Amino acid sequence: MKSEDTPFEGGPMDGRVLPVLLGPTGHPPKTYRIPVPDSAGGPPTVLVYRRVPRGHSKKLGLPQGWKYEYAAEGDKGRGSGAWGGPGGLKWPWSKPGTEPDTTADSAPGTTGDPGPGTTRGSGPDATPGGRRDDADE
Repeated sequence: MKSEDTPFEGGPMDGRVLPVLLGPTGHPPKTYRIPVPDSAGGPPTVLVYRRVPRGHSKKLGLPQGWKYEYAAEGDKGRGSGAWGGPGGLKWPWSKPGTEPDTTADSAPGTTGDPGPGTTRGSGPDATPGGRRDDADE
């Protein structure tokens, strides 16, 4: 496996340079967790460091290398699960704290009354909100 000497900034590891194993893409992991054993024999304290670019190239703006910065909040700042933690995937078009609307019985702007002469269907040919369309004639 290939490794790279990576500097650490902040926290107890400030100023140290450690060899970090690189992944299949040639980058070190996004987070680096260091368990520190408790002197009283309790559970170890875990120091969390996050990968940030060390610098950028002038022409293309590509990262010139990586360094780790201390994350004082630990695992609370980001999800620790495989898919971003309890919130699931984080998409750029998703607003934080919103849930999808699963109670859409009627189309937006209608009162929910399907109108005279129409019935609400639930089959594959039913129109949203029970409104009539050209296929109902």
